[in-house]
This record gives sequence, structure tokens and C-alpha cells, in this order.
Amino acid sequence: MLVMPTNNTGFESGVLFGRFPNRLAHLHNPTRLFEPKHGISWALDNGVYGAWSGDREWEEGPFYRYLKKFADSHRPKWVAVPDAVTDRETTLEMWKIHAKKIKAYKVPLAFVVQDGMTPADVPEEPEPAVIFVGGSTSFKWRTLRPLWIKNFSRVHVGRVNTERHLWQAHEAGAESCDGTGWFRGGSKRLSGLIRYLEQSTAGDHPQLKLIPHED
Repeated sequence: MLVMPTNNTGFESGVLFGRFPNRLAHLHNPTRLFEPKHGISWALDNGVYGAWSGDREWEEGPFYRYLKKFADSHRPKWVAVPDAVTDRETTLEMWKIHAKKIKAYKVPLAFVVQDGMTPADVPEEPEPAVIFVGGSTSFKWRTLRPLWIKNFSRVHVGRVNTERHLWQAHEAGAESCDGTGWFRGGSKRLSGLIRYLEQSTAGDHPQLKLIPHED
């Protein structure tokens, strides 16, 4: 499973990218116009969750500026089409508004699924390349394997910030996941990411029940 610890470019991040080639990628936030680094895989978030969690109104301007500036010169793995956190109906409307405009940049689309959705809600036109499992924490983990991984070949899991959840997504069969907390939670949290990368790269699969729950 590919881990995307946001677009952190600090020293510790660089060490991990060098130590675990092809296991890490960047998830870029469109509000920060950082140029993707050559040789490092990346995807583009839409910034909706950050605005929602910060009690701010989402603005499409930074998102489209980022696409215009970097989508052609640095091809992303996918781009998350704007959605609405935990809101099925608004997310579907946002897809109708934005998906074709984003597709014009010739980038793969990620459809962000939200609470109340089933595979029948996934749009057929334009067809998304990736299912991005968002929504509430309970919805995400309850539906990850039976609804999304079982029915779609490429699945990304949002907000994965603990060692236990890394393994939970890994064992479910996710292609990738992201998390903002790995370089913000101190050495204990970062050690969980390193341990996951070491063990999963070596082919080890510790039992989930043996991994402690974390805040």
C-alpha cells in the first residue's frame, strides 16, 4: 500500500522517501502552491476537508490554479474531485459541476465517497479512476472492504494517521492512503509509520489485535 503523508518536504520525510522507495507519495494541498518534486509520485487533494475542519468556506480558485500550473508538467496519479464532507447529495452535485472541467486537464479522477453512499452512487460519466473513501470515521471503516474494495480495483483511504489504521487499510486491500499526522505527532507516531513500512516491505503481517489502539 502506498502511503501519502501529505506533501511534507522536511528532513525526516526526505529520509523516509529515500529509505522506502515506491512506498511513499505526496498528497498535495491546493491551498499551498508547492511544485511537485520530480521522481516522487503525487496526487492532488481538493482541500474540502481542510476547509470544513477549519470552519471555512471552500473556494475553488486555489484548486483550479494548482491544476492549471502543475497538472500538465507533473502528471498526478489522480485528482480528488470536490465533494462535501458526510453529505451524499451535495457530493453528487459537486461531481456534476466539477468532474468534466477537471477531466479536461487529462488527469485521472478520484470520486470521494461519503456517508450514505453505496457503489450504485459512483458516477459512470466521466468514470472515476479511483474511489477515495472519505466521510465520517465510522462510515469509512465500516464500508471500506465490503462496499469499496470488494467492488472497485483502485481504492484510496483518507485520514489514516495511526499504525493500527495503516494495517487495517493494508489488510483490506487499499491501493493507497493519506494522513496529515505522521510528522506532527512526535516520535511515537512517526515510529508507527516507520514500523509499518519496515514490516509491510518485508512481507510481515502482524495481527491487528496486537497493535495498540492510538488516539
